[in-house]
Amino acid sequence: MALAFAGVAMLIGLTACTFDDQQPTAPATARPTPSMPGTASPTAPEFRPELSASENLPYFDWVNGGVIAANASAGGRDFIDALVAAGFDKAQMQVTADRTTVDLAADSVQFSVLFQGECLVGQYGPASGGYHGAVRPPLGTGTCLVGQTRPIDW
Repeated sequence: MALAFAGVAMLIGLTACTFDDQQPTAPATARPTPSMPGTASPTAPEFRPELSASENLPYFDWVNGGVIAANASAGGRDFIDALVAAGFDKAQMQVTADRTTVDLAADSVQFSVLFQGECLVGQYGPASGGYHGAVRPPLGTGTCLVGQTRPIDW
């Protein structure tokens, strides 16, 4: 018993030494990391399928922020899989290729969900300055992304 108490006391003492009021804090723009997409916490936005794309943009961004926090080199499939797990309809999604036609890493990947008659669009990569999410009107084709996209066949 005394040994257990001494171990706990030492652990508390060491932990107390590691805290410092001068430690950097996360930037105000940091997004919370979802532990499981589709679940809500007090700081996490909720998926509201009955609301508009604009009203669900914070949730879309939150899910994508979690993908990036888990894997800074995330590709299109990572975003699509996370959005599906978060409740978005895979059949309404598009994604661009992770590699160029000459087999180089793409400068950025774009992905979208046609949602409530609008497009939730995300872009991530070094050429885009990180992650960006937006709501845009669908194209005349009824899709969200311009150009060739890759099949979402997984």
